[in-house]
Amino acid sequence: MPTFDIVSKIDGQTLDNAINTAKKEILNRYDFNDSKSTIDLDKKSNTITIVTENDMRLKAIQDSIISRMVKQNLDPKALDLDQNPIAASGNMIRKELKIKEGIDKEAAKKIVKAIKDSGLKVQPSIMDDQVRVQGKKIDDLQAVIALCRKGDFGQPLQYINMRD
Repeated sequence: MPTFDIVSKIDGQTLDNAINTAKKEILNRYDFNDSKSTIDLDKKSNTITIVTENDMRLKAIQDSIISRMVKQNLDPKALDLDQNPIAASGNMIRKELKIKEGIDKEAAKKIVKAIKDSGLKVQPSIMDDQVRVQGKKIDDLQAVIALCRKGDFGQPLQYINMRD
């Protein structure tokens, strides 16, 4: 029986390259001259920490990170941009961007519901942080992939382990 898995993963090395390129870009920008801004990627906790002087610079750094991610073929939906910045020492502000890895329960339920509502003859099931889809025909599985690409589930999705 043909199956495939829907996952949400981000390549750590590619993300590291995007962050390093954004750091270099910030250092070379004129409007960041004499700035104490820093960008740190913590691979263990999957967070990007930005420390800078004001909201304008924070927004510019976030835009730089997002543009570098797009150029590295990473989906910026993997970043959780909703958190508010908090005050750091002195006149600095800090914002931590969480990197979403794995499909959370709510998104998995939305994906399964969308697949079941489509009327395709496939069987989706939630397995930890991924969704496995089984069907009798590969064409049905490809239709599920097309359906998931159209939908917005709040995080980037990849389709792996297509088996016949």
